[in-house]
Amino acid sequence: MARPPDRVLLGYLAAYDPHVSNLTLALREVVLEEAPAAIESIVKSYALAIGFCFTGKPLKDGFCHIVTCPDHVNLGFNRGALLPDPSRLLIGKGKSIRHMTIKDQSELENPALRRYLQAAIEQLNAAPAQTKPGSNSQTIAKRRRRPKKR
Repeated sequence: MARPPDRVLLGYLAAYDPHVSNLTLALREVVLEEAPAAIESIVKSYALAIGFCFTGKPLKDGFCHIVTCPDHVNLGFNRGALLPDPSRLLIGKGKSIRHMTIKDQSELENPALRRYLQAAIEQLNAAPAQTKPGSNSQTIAKRRRRPKKR
């Protein structure tokens, strides 16, 4: 079993339907089974996202992320456009990110899901983390800009 989820993550997930919360936690566990040294970054904005990296720099060095939606969970790959996609599971047309949509826990048993995770980790030539595995969290709210005084 992977390390227990951060209390902040559990607090954020409480706002979601239990099916989606459980799916998010189960997918998180799959990611951490493939990358036990990964560092999690939990971000709450318009959606709940968990980014995974080995360096503590999720925007620069992240290999995947989980985004919790109202009725499903997306597993995104930061460099997914470069991943081989023989099973044609990856969705997206952006410059780099691709994702797969997961609606049911049985989909987590698809061996292709772990192959995609392994390929995303291999893209980084990931070495064991220099820092301890763990979580950090932040809430991002849109800042309102005040007009400049003239």
